[in-house]
Parts: sequence; structure tokens; C-alpha cells
Amino acid sequence: MNKEKQTYFPSINNIKVAADAIKNVSAVTPLIPNVRLSKEFNANISFKREDLQQVRSYKIRGAYNKISSLSKEEANIGVVCASAGNHAQGVALSCKLLKIKGTIYMPAPTPKQKVEQVKMFGEDFIDIVLHGDTFDDAYYAAIKECEHLGKSFIHPFDDKKVIEGQATIGLELLEQSKNPIDYIFIPVGGGGLAAGLSTVFSQLSPNTKIIGVEPEGAPSMSVSIKNNKNTELDSIEKFVDGAAVKRVGDLTFQICKNNLHAMMTVPEGKVCQTILELYNKDAIVVEPAGALSISALDYYADEIKGKNVVCVISGSNNDIIRTPEIKERALLYANLKHYFIIKFPQRAGALKEFVVEILGPNDDITYFEYAKKTNRENGAAVVGIELKSADDLEPLVTKMKLHNFYGDYLNDKPDLFQFLV
Repeated sequence: MNKEKQTYFPSINNIKVAADAIKNVSAVTPLIPNVRLSKEFNANISFKREDLQQVRSYKIRGAYNKISSLSKEEANIGVVCASAGNHAQGVALSCKLLKIKGTIYMPAPTPKQKVEQVKMFGEDFIDIVLHGDTFDDAYYAAIKECEHLGKSFIHPFDDKKVIEGQATIGLELLEQSKNPIDYIFIPVGGGGLAAGLSTVFSQLSPNTKIIGVEPEGAPSMSVSIKNNKNTELDSIEKFVDGAAVKRVGDLTFQICKNNLHAMMTVPEGKVCQTILELYNKDAIVVEPAGALSISALDYYADEIKGKNVVCVISGSNNDIIRTPEIKERALLYANLKHYFIIKFPQRAGALKEFVVEILGPNDDITYFEYAKKTNRENGAAVVGIELKSADDLEPLVTKMKLHNFYGDYLNDKPDLFQFLV
């Protein structure tokens, strides 16, 4: 089994078979030039809009290709998957279209909106089981059901048929692009999309450079390629949930190690900036993983000048309740949001003095928590301040210290800061 995993590489023929299998289910998503970024980077930048799939992500490709390939006997027994996001929706819709019974395990804390989406796509053909506190809890429960009942497990990325389904994006890109593509930026989570797409281009357009992009807090593919072996991370930042995995697939690691031109990571705050810019300037709604490829452009600004560049937007399943956190993270990354412990003298007018004398004309208090202690000369408050310019931070701190208001700076104290953001 290990030998098979190490030597498997998708064939173009199998990918074409996958494209035929999914042609009535998966949309041929548009390749759309982006004028704003093309001008900004002096390049020809286009978006491959996988966010426009029916399930709002590319995951329908791999899920449907895998489930439709099952034997009649396997289909009658049913399928199982574990997912709290896009893969679950792809499996749910595939089950309904193929009239196959599926069970989808999701962690108990999964937002209700995501659970309802999966129910909508799967209708009566799926059962949802909320199990455990984490994806790993749900995953192991799903595997246990497969082993006990003989059902087929539909892996989100580490499966030949799944990889071949995701690879169909590559075939579409080659047909859609009028000119040779110089660079493709692609999000990497477990690696299914990157493995599939890079296989197509390595064989049919080998001069195209495929850049895999991971969130800074979950660099599992980057670390694995650096170590030359599939490496499980001890812990990850889960904010970019569609691309945050502790361990990539064994199949996908081998393919990506051989095919990708480079792997890179981008900070989660940078991803949040991209999400807001796409919404405000292009009227495009993306999920955090969907913004990874575009977030990488700044780091390749010199290399991509005059080049034909494609960014794969992988999905748009972004819960609106995350918007405040996205804005907060974007401001923190831009060095425009700062949290302090402020020492207020226990006298009338101290707060007014702070607002009038200390804050600049464009500074805004966005967070304030204060508990008065009458037996002390100074009362501490946690204050969040939003600046118009990052250059305003140093003058602000200087004035706070000069007037004896400064207590501490919290942005660089993660143990405390996690309770505020």
C-alpha cells in the first residue's frame, strides 16, 4: 500500500475520464481577467472562479468523480465522509444526484449555517452526525463506521479519484486561456487541488510555474516538502479553515513535492485584508482559503510583471458572522489596531483628558473595559484603539507615557491577546 502511494501519479487520460464523468454536474467556471490587480501589478491577472460552483467551491469535482466511480455493490452499501465545510457539501450534492445514501460526520461545534447548507444539498439522501469537538474526532468516528459497516470513505483529498476530479480545473484552464500561462497561484490545504492541477500542467504546459499557497499558521505542505517526508504538525492556526490541516495526504505530498515550483505561506491577517478588498473593490465574496492565492501576489510582485497569471479562487462559503473577526485581523496585520492597558487616575475628568489630550484627531476607541477600584490611585482599563495610519502609534505611546496613562501593550502578548480577538 505504501509503495502504491509513493508511485501514483494521475494520468492525463484518467483526468479526461473524470472530466467526462462530472461534465453534467460541475460547472465550467469562468476565467475572468481582473483589471484592478492587473494594473496594480503590471501583469495580466485572471481569476479562475471556482467559487461560482453550485456548492460554491471546487470540491464537487473530486467528490462526484469518486462517488460516481463506485461499484453498484459499494453504492448500495453507502458512503461516509468527515468534513465541516466544502467537502461535506460536495459529498451531499453528489449523494443526492447519484441517489446514494451518505453519512456525513461533522464536529459538534460546526456553525448551524454550515449544517443547514449540507442538509440543503443532500436532502433525504444524507444523514448528518455531529460528533466530538474537533475535525479529528469526527474523522475517526467516520472511519470507525466505515470499518464496521463496510461503507466507502470519501476522503477530502488523499484519494486517486478525488485528485483526478480536482485536476479537471487544469484542463479547463488550458482550454480557456488564450495565451500561455506563466504563473498559477493555488491554495493548498490537504493538497488534492494542487496535486491534480499541477499534474495537468507538468505534462501539458511544463513552463507554467505552479505556486502553492498555505496559511502561515498551518504550513503542513511547506514543512513536509522541506523535510522531504510527510510531516504532521503539532498544532495549527485554524482560522483559514478550508486550508488548515495538520497533515497533508500521502498521495498529494508525493505529487506536490515533484510538481510544484514553490510553496509559500501568507499571514492570516493578510488573507483578511484580501477578503475585504475583494468585497469592497470587486464585489467578490470569498472564504479565507479562497483568498490565499490572491494574497500571494504581493510576494511575487517583481517576478510576475508582464506575465500571464492565474489565481484560483477555491471557494466562497464564508459565514457572515465572521466579518468582525476578519476586519479585526486585517487591521491588526496593517498595524492599525492596538490594545493597551491604560492606567486612569481615580478622579473625575481622567477619561476626558485621555480622549482630548492623548488621542490624536483621527484615533478611535473601539474597545473599552474598565472596573473602578476605589482603594487605588489608578484604575486599569483595557482599551482598543484604531489608527488611521500605522505611523501614529509611536506618538500615541509617547503621549501616554508622558502623561502617566501607559500601563502595557497587549498586541505582542498572545496569552492575553487571544481573549480580545
